[in-house]
Amino acid sequence: MNLVVFEDSIADQLHPANTGRPTYGMTIGSFRLLDWLRQLPHRLVGWVRPYLQEIQTADYPDVDGRLDSSQDWSLLVNARIVPSPSAFHVLKLIAKRQAPCVMQTESETLVALLPTSNLRSMVSNVKTGAMAESVFSEAALKRILSAVDPPPQPLPIQLETVQHPHQLVQFQLKIIGESLQHRLQSGRFQQLQDGLFVGENVQLPRDFVVNAKSGPVLIDDAASIGPYTYFAGPVYIGPKSKIIEHASIKDAVCLGHTTKVGGEVEASIVEPYTNKQHHGFLGHSYVGSWVNLGAGTCNSDLKNTYGEVKMEYSYGKINTGSQFVGCLVGDYSKSAINTSIFTGKLIGVCSMVYGFVTTNVPSYVNYARHFGQVTEMAPSVMVATQARMFARRQVTQRDCDVRLIQDMHERTRRERLLSEEPLSL
Repeated sequence: MNLVVFEDSIADQLHPANTGRPTYGMTIGSFRLLDWLRQLPHRLVGWVRPYLQEIQTADYPDVDGRLDSSQDWSLLVNARIVPSPSAFHVLKLIAKRQAPCVMQTESETLVALLPTSNLRSMVSNVKTGAMAESVFSEAALKRILSAVDPPPQPLPIQLETVQHPHQLVQFQLKIIGESLQHRLQSGRFQQLQDGLFVGENVQLPRDFVVNAKSGPVLIDDAASIGPYTYFAGPVYIGPKSKIIEHASIKDAVCLGHTTKVGGEVEASIVEPYTNKQHHGFLGHSYVGSWVNLGAGTCNSDLKNTYGEVKMEYSYGKINTGSQFVGCLVGDYSKSAINTSIFTGKLIGVCSMVYGFVTTNVPSYVNYARHFGQVTEMAPSVMVATQARMFARRQVTQRDCDVRLIQDMHERTRRERLLSEEPLSL
């Protein structure tokens, strides 16, 4: 069977969280959707936005971009599905079926089990070119489904999808408990005290505090914990992470591998290779990879009115339905010392921010609005910065990494053109 994880036309709404990675590579509750799909005994196929195909080949070598026509069946899985243990259980059951079926709402297809022959026309129409859009729109999927004979059996809606970036943290709060329990059931973690579980080669100080009243604290392999740190579960610390002394990590935090984190972090997702090494508050936020938050950087996750936060996206204003919403920071962006990020703000990929961040920040800009300066940044600057960052972590900069920086710059051009701020090079 082909197990096809696909990005649909709604995937771009998740910018900046998925601008530099396939949508199935976003972390929620300590897992990516890809982590669950890899546990199914089927051939993995990834249909992603064309400019990410090269990165998919380099970073996810077990995910093929081509459909195997010799397989009788193909299971289509929307890349925006929330990666929970419950979702994995549903996908396993669907994969065992032997007849066409589909789980869909009026606006999106979540899962479809179809004869592979019905997908050939879709694959043959895939556009080529780094900036081409994916053809896997809802309209295209419905055309494919309408041609299946017998018609696919409708399945009850048992899966959830991420439709807006702020939902990454909302779903994290919802699923982190069951996600960490699943990790514990693997038997990889040793319990050291009530609520504290560690992997192999974890470095722990003599003095630290664990509050497991609301959930466990899991510290994965080769992580290092500084003295006088405080943890309040549920918390997941990824492999090779470093927690700085006096840090406070609490209330639904997931840190990716090889992160460095200090200060106060609450209810947030931090992707791999990101540094928040110094004092400052990060709350109810999503932070991408290769981000550096300078000393004293803080974000607000609560309005002074205590009202629900409304987010400004390129496709309109959305009421989050939550009182607590922090910031969303794209890959490779940086903040200067003492940067203050207002409630519910987006910072695009590859931007530098200074002072007070009172509006959404486009990608590839130097943002110092408080000082009257917002200028566009050439991709060559970020290519050079990427090389220096990679070298510090003993990571080799590849041609595909450079091209991703260039492609993301082109892809976010309209974002800068529509910016409220006059930009200049």
